[in-house]
Amino acid sequence: MSDSEKSEDLHGGPGHLVLLAVVFAVPVLKLAWTLGSGGAASEALVAMEPANWPNVLIGMLLNNALLTTVLSIVVSRITYAYFVARSSARVRPDAPLLRSLLSAAVVPVTFALVVGAFHGLWWGVATALASYALRLGVIAEYRTGRRERGSGRRVGTAPSGWRERTADGAWAFAMLLAVGVLPVLALIGSLDGRSWTSVVECDIDTGHGDERARLVELGRQGNGVVGWDIEADEVVNGLNCGASKSDVVRAPWWRS
Repeated sequence: MSDSEKSEDLHGGPGHLVLLAVVFAVPVLKLAWTLGSGGAASEALVAMEPANWPNVLIGMLLNNALLTTVLSIVVSRITYAYFVARSSARVRPDAPLLRSLLSAAVVPVTFALVVGAFHGLWWGVATALASYALRLGVIAEYRTGRRERGSGRRVGTAPSGWRERTADGAWAFAMLLAVGVLPVLALIGSLDGRSWTSVVECDIDTGHGDERARLVELGRQGNGVVGWDIEADEVVNGLNCGASKSDVVRAPWWRS
């Protein structure tokens, strides 16, 4: 099969690009807006060490149930479509339907347990149902002939029945989530002004004696923390820390 014949799911498409943007760009945007500038983001990254870059995204997901749910649904559908595109034998019309249905349920259930553990039962249920429905949409595309069995490419003909229309509708909804809803939610989460990690109140000494300051925690060090001083705009060491009443660092972008 030539590169031109590869399906979008296998060769990469808009959904894959959005996921890469979320993983690489969103954490930097979150740091830059929350702390006030690109320079502040650079200082914070050095203090927390670049290896901890994913912690910013993880913190955003722990604080935002809707973003976590949509990202889980998109990842579930894209990964399933990718592996099916590599080998459509499991979903072709003559393959056992029950086996396809059961194998498609494993990842949605797993994601549901994770999302439910952090954000509650109903978020987990929503993740499971939507993820599974979109995976069934992939199965329907192959079994109704909306995708070519050899290459996995979508056919360009108009749907001729309700099954084909349903398969097309599931594909369209998946694309809407991946390239429309997910980037908007990620952008909102990046610019909402809330910290991705703990905000603590600590004793600091910047050369003028001890004073109490509000810090965005960047890392633990001994019996204190390394944090970003919200008022002084610099990295400091804090001792005798306690949790702050709010995780809001600055006003969201749309209110600034």
